[in-house]
Amino acid sequence: MANLVNLESVSKSYGVRPLLDEVSLGVGEGQRIGVVGLNGGGKTTLLEVLAGITEPDSGRVSRVRDLRMGVVTQRTDLPEGSTVGDVVLAGFEAEHEWASDARVRSIVDGLGIAAIGLDTATANLSGGERRRVALAATLVGELDLLVLDEPTNHLDVEGVRWLADHLLARRSALVVVTHDRWFLDTVCGRTWEVTGGRVEQYEGGYADWVYARAERARLAQAAEEKRQNLARKELAWLQRGAKARTSKPRYRIEAAEALIADVPPPRDTVELMSFAKRRLGKTVLELEDVSLSVGDRVLLDHVTWRIGPGDRIGLVGVNGSGKTTLLKLLAGEREPETGRRIEGKTVHLAHLKQELDDLPADLRVLQAVERVAARVQLGKHELSASQLAEKLGFPPKRQWTPVGDLSGGERRRLQLVRLLMAEPNVLLLDEPTNDLDIDTLQQLEDLLDGWPGTLIVVSHDRYLTERVCDTVVALFGDVGITDLPGGIDEYLQRRQSIASARPAAEPAGRPATGERAEAASSGTAEAPKLSNAEWRAITKELGKLERKLDTLAEKESTLHAELAEAATEPDRLVELTARLKELQAEKDELEQKWLEASEAVE
Repeated sequence: MANLVNLESVSKSYGVRPLLDEVSLGVGEGQRIGVVGLNGGGKTTLLEVLAGITEPDSGRVSRVRDLRMGVVTQRTDLPEGSTVGDVVLAGFEAEHEWASDARVRSIVDGLGIAAIGLDTATANLSGGERRRVALAATLVGELDLLVLDEPTNHLDVEGVRWLADHLLARRSALVVVTHDRWFLDTVCGRTWEVTGGRVEQYEGGYADWVYARAERARLAQAAEEKRQNLARKELAWLQRGAKARTSKPRYRIEAAEALIADVPPPRDTVELMSFAKRRLGKTVLELEDVSLSVGDRVLLDHVTWRIGPGDRIGLVGVNGSGKTTLLKLLAGEREPETGRRIEGKTVHLAHLKQELDDLPADLRVLQAVERVAARVQLGKHELSASQLAEKLGFPPKRQWTPVGDLSGGERRRLQLVRLLMAEPNVLLLDEPTNDLDIDTLQQLEDLLDGWPGTLIVVSHDRYLTERVCDTVVALFGDVGITDLPGGIDEYLQRRQSIASARPAAEPAGRPATGERAEAASSGTAEAPKLSNAEWRAITKELGKLERKLDTLAEKESTLHAELAEAATEPDRLVELTARLKELQAEKDELEQKWLEASEAVE
């Protein structure tokens, strides 16, 4: 099998820090390679050198002649003055050319491009929409090699599965950076780990990489123990004098037995539930005959849901289905319109929101954690503030960084550390995996896996949901909460059934109305009362409203971050708070318009 791209002794540094050091590797025809490593460790740099975006400091990059390569980085630069259709369908002169191509239609529908609107100006797109447009434009082409940097960002569970199926069906070679471990395991047959300037290569996907890395660590530890033992013997010999006896120490490696012996025991659900009952009692959180709406849109209609001690629940649904709103209701931050929310007397609840809470910008990381508590008991393990911070991505040196100097991802990790230090017995987590690399994700899952309390998780990370949760429930837009004994697989099957149950009168090429509209209308399968022209006009309006809402959500997130940074500046706080109120009022008005438009589509 010939290599499409070869790297020979390639080095690349930024400042004094070498990200790639004498790296040699190749990408063969049809290979699908996943790239993993710590944030800032050089993954993106490797992709950019491979794709020719960045030149190496030394070494050589060679590519086969006439290589057809598509590249999607996190820099989503789209042509000025272009529309979505101009970018995605640039290789087609007429609409019937791409409309008659099932593969292209699948890409347009699978990535939600039809919902965005082909006539939409790219200048009006949100960051997530720009990423999807750039990805679709690349996938449409007939290529030998795809180079993708975090393609699963801004995709929900269904979108990630569609992308995995699409890439598996292609013959193109693939090099992809992603933190989505289910995606890595499903798509990739080889894994590159970028670490310390080197690129370690492994056969297989995520699971195979985990096993291989564990074995490598075990062998390294055995070698270090052997070296220290020999050093001790050498010192003893020097102390005894010249009577040295040389002998070769026998060392036998039994890899399989050693790995099996070191595997931690599976989560003892019975023990954890028993411990949770002692901490929580019988009543934890209950919704009794509850109704809840956003504007004129009903999310829950006279729903009763009881969450018991030790329950570990994954909550899934398309974007806009109401998952975050339901978590706020459970946290007591929203009041139901009918019925009541019941909270147990011993409940100590913690809610990790997608927005950044105010953090003490005048403190250093460790001080901000120790302000909550100096030590924490998580299950059977007692950890200091420093140990927990290190587990969630703050090495000892980084713990003395001022909070005001942290990046957005680091602020979110600090928010999670402080939340866990408070020793809650009920955890509500809204997208806890945002901005976490694989190593930090593993540490978080390890903490949650043995955590004795009630846990409700909203996450697009399928791997995390399946590992730390025992049950899965879904919001399908039918004003109820649906229990899914079959987990996420059952959720995806039901979503597919809903999609295939659309009215027969609907034209085959008619696009979905976007994630929000799909969530609002997925509970019914009645024939539309609108003409096709009216339907298209309202769908286009929905797309515009969704883009504006996404843009406002990004601005709101930025303002929350600025508010956290301005904790010690009263004048700036007043100004930012006023801007935030104006933005939220504008957002409420747009949401009301969107609800009215989505009802017309129904």
